[in-house]
Amino acid sequence: MPTLRWTTVSTPAPDTEAFVMASRLEVRSLKDVPRFFLKSLAAWKQVSGAPGAYGASLIAEPLKRTFWTLSAWEDEAALHTYAKTEPHKSIMKGLRPTMKDSVFTFWQVPAAELPIDWTDARRRLAEQERTGA
Repeated sequence: MPTLRWTTVSTPAPDTEAFVMASRLEVRSLKDVPRFFLKSLAAWKQVSGAPGAYGASLIAEPLKRTFWTLSAWEDEAALHTYAKTEPHKSIMKGLRPTMKDSVFTFWQVPAAELPIDWTDARRRLAEQERTGA
C-alpha cells in the first residue's frame, strides 16, 4: 500500500486550532487507478505550497481502487481556497466521471495534536459513511 507519510507544510502556533479534512475516494475500475494516482500526486504537490496548509498524508490502495487523504489547515477558508485553485480544481472536475464513491469528514483539533493519527481519521470516515452526518 503506497503511503505518502505526513508532510508538515508549516508549523502552527501551539495554542491555535487546526481544521482537518479526511477523505476516502474510490474510483470505478482498476483502469482508472493509474490516472487517479498521478493526478493525486499533482494535488499533493500543490498542498506543499498552499497558503494555510499545515500538513497532509495520502494512502493509496490501488487494488481496492481506494485512496485516502488527510490534511490539516489554518481554517476552513484555507482548505476551500486550495480546493478552488488550480490544479486541484481541474483535477477534481476531470476525475468526477471516474469516481465511484467519496466520503469526506471535517473536524477541528488543537494544533499541538498534529500530525493527525490515521486510526482516528479512518474511524471518523467510517462514522461519516455510516451516519451520513
